[in-house]
Amino acid sequence: MHHSRLNSEHGCTSKRLAMRLAVCLPMVCFTTKVLAQPVPAPLFRAAYGEVVPRDVREMVDRGLQYLVKTQNESGSWAGGQQGPGVTGLALLAMLASGEDPNFGRYSQPIRRGLRNIISAQNADTGYLGSSMYHHGFGMLALAEAYGAVDERNLWPTGQGSRQDQQANRRSVGQALELAVRAALTSQKKNPLGAWRYSPDATDADTSVSGAVLVGLLAARNAGIEVPDAAMDRAIAYYTSVTSPSGQVAYSGGMGGFNESIARISIASLVYSVARRKDLPQAKATSKYLRERLEATPHAYKEYTRYYQSQALFQTDLEAWQKWNKRLVRQLKKAQKKDGSFPDQFGGAVGTSMTLLALALNYRFLPIYER
Repeated sequence: MHHSRLNSEHGCTSKRLAMRLAVCLPMVCFTTKVLAQPVPAPLFRAAYGEVVPRDVREMVDRGLQYLVKTQNESGSWAGGQQGPGVTGLALLAMLASGEDPNFGRYSQPIRRGLRNIISAQNADTGYLGSSMYHHGFGMLALAEAYGAVDERNLWPTGQGSRQDQQANRRSVGQALELAVRAALTSQKKNPLGAWRYSPDATDADTSVSGAVLVGLLAARNAGIEVPDAAMDRAIAYYTSVTSPSGQVAYSGGMGGFNESIARISIASLVYSVARRKDLPQAKATSKYLRERLEATPHAYKEYTRYYQSQALFQTDLEAWQKWNKRLVRQLKKAQKKDGSFPDQFGGAVGTSMTLLALALNYRFLPIYER
């Protein structure tokens, strides 16, 4: 890691903010022009895709309001699974909404959540939470917030000693670099080149590894150094557990294949985001998903949709559009009166993952770029 980056955080944050604004401002400017003068609908669709349907916007707004109302003062969420991963997923849903993270209605909840994730981080190891699931999703949130959130008022001033603030009040960039370092250290210890629940594990599985690897890829996209060799080892693990049919095993080497749309979607997504779409295994997973657009997961529905939406969007836009229309119809019936989409891991997890499955309709998160 480059320690100079840690010592010049304000400058780096400004650069990252400029880079993120370069992505987001064209949409803002274009929208301003639309309000100022008539623009043919086909031009808008050709430049930025279909306008987000009203029913999608309403579902997302209701879901986000649920997350805002149920967030604790500490910045976390209760009522199910808790930790940096859960907080990270909720923050990602807010960041994906298109609202300005610095002045919009979610700016304060986002800041509370970021403070919570950073405060939960082990300052020595960089480890986030109690499992590598939490670490991966927390790292992904830090990566997507890095440069998009103006950190000048992230931490309250005038509280505690300067030494205490330096020890526990890291910037998003500093926390992200530490999280990346922890993930890479864990991978180096692992003979399979991937991840399991513990950072010291010697075995691996495709589910946990997906959470960590997408977080690393997002950090790399945000400008944090992630060696090519680390990416190569992680992708090699996925190729070793992907069958010619496109099915993906849960753990170990070859064998143990069964139809898991979630695992197949995870593998397809990491191949795509890592720019390995030309691999035979990547093509096989993509084909498998395309041929089963109407498959309904029997378990972990929100988790499956979260990855399936991204995998289809990255590999076949037409297939994603068909699948997305069906998803919207299903979710309109599933959303509760309070705006939530609860699952077995709690309202915050189910709602956040469902909103992120819908977030491809917005496409504001950099990790959602094709």
